[in-house]
Amino acid sequence: MKIQQAVWRKDMLGCVLCNNAPCDRACPCGINPAKILRSLWFDNEDFAAAALPNSNPCENCDAPCEKNCLSPHHVGIRELLNRLYKVRLKLDIGVPSDENALKTDMCGTVMENPFLLSSSVVASTYDMCARAFEAGWAGAAFKTVSTIDIHEVSPRFSAIKGADGSIIGFKNVEQLSDHSVTENMSIFRELKKDYPNKFILASIMGQNEKEWGELAHLCQENGADAVELNFSCPNMQEGGLGSDIGQVPELVERFTAAAKTSVKIPVLSKLTPNVATMSPAAEAARRGGADGIAAINTIKSIMQVNPYTYVTSPAVRGRSAVGGYSGNAVKPIALRFIAEIAQNPLLKGMHISGMGGIETHKDALEFFLLGADTVQVTTAVMQYGYRIIDDLKSGLNYYLRERGIKSVKQIVGQSLAFVDSTTDKLERDTVVFPKFNRETCIGCGRCEISCADGGHQAITLNENRQPLLNGKKCVGCHLCVLVCPTHSIKSSGKRVTIPPQVK
Repeated sequence: MKIQQAVWRKDMLGCVLCNNAPCDRACPCGINPAKILRSLWFDNEDFAAAALPNSNPCENCDAPCEKNCLSPHHVGIRELLNRLYKVRLKLDIGVPSDENALKTDMCGTVMENPFLLSSSVVASTYDMCARAFEAGWAGAAFKTVSTIDIHEVSPRFSAIKGADGSIIGFKNVEQLSDHSVTENMSIFRELKKDYPNKFILASIMGQNEKEWGELAHLCQENGADAVELNFSCPNMQEGGLGSDIGQVPELVERFTAAAKTSVKIPVLSKLTPNVATMSPAAEAARRGGADGIAAINTIKSIMQVNPYTYVTSPAVRGRSAVGGYSGNAVKPIALRFIAEIAQNPLLKGMHISGMGGIETHKDALEFFLLGADTVQVTTAVMQYGYRIIDDLKSGLNYYLRERGIKSVKQIVGQSLAFVDSTTDKLERDTVVFPKFNRETCIGCGRCEISCADGGHQAITLNENRQPLLNGKKCVGCHLCVLVCPTHSIKSSGKRVTIPPQVK
């Protein structure tokens, strides 16, 4: 039984996902309700259900976990867990005993799983990377190393939030590592000494061919397993750097070659999404010798204009600037670029490290299915912490085991055969009508008003406020499916041929 993530989240909106949660400490049953709640939040309900004890200790419990909840709204933990036990009864498998299916590699170097921190503040010190490695991350793309004197602004982050308070879109105007090259090389050496099996992807940015080569070589000499060339940062104080390079294929090729000829370890070119298509830059990177492509970096953006001060966010002494947009909202754009790269025959065999809006293992799955070999995460870690790796790994591992898939590598690119770059090949002679669940419908009329004002006037409510469908008007657009607040409208799944006179 699959219950959509939106349903679980809706029923636990009061949960604030505490650190060292009091509900865990108060639980007399030892089932760690806070961890289970996180799994529900991160769309990992099957694994959470499979990990529950055989018998339900919550059924007759007086729920001290709820009494100790810090949220002003208080979460119905017991009711959620009782529902989760119903899910457990319908599962075919238990918790996988190992994580062997998660093993993969980056350009030949073995990784324990495909999850890395992306180059950003979340991977900018020894302590941060060490804690992430201890938590279970397979590696980190360290915050970009450069010789540029970095001075950041304050504040430098802003966000768009959903009704549940979680971040949908995130903007930053942050630049590169503010540590010196010498300090960063020391961090690389210490990390490789203490965590020899973790993958260090050294992000670098040079100001000319000589610097690209020298920085790449330094990273190799100090323990990096691969180098990632930052052709994509949209926030650079000076022109001609970051995304300015990624928009010019000739520069991508030249600087990739400068780095590649200086090292023996793999080189990935990290490309900007601030282009119409990514293939020209990706093909240039391959000509320059790149072993892989990393995509996407953040999207140039302006957000949250204050109608009273006229200033956009984040504001620094009354001024703002175009900055980089990330978060779950950019995932569809990231997936589009990943598919473009993976479908390009001139790029065949290159490693693809995908990123952009990944929060759950199902988000990561979409990247793998569209051709990514590994994935990188930042914004979700900034919001929820390194602990999200638990559900990324367990959710993916459960998915693979449930389907009898022995390696995550087997699913890479499996969706590409079903994706076209344009809509001209889509069949247009049939429609799929919606189907109404009258037992769960509350008669709110959202379907009727959306269809009337944004669709084809095919839905009306009867005297009992139940929806009625006019099949002669319905075009099967499924707007009603999307707007129903109780998920009482689904696709019928049946295609009906459109009569010629109606076309």
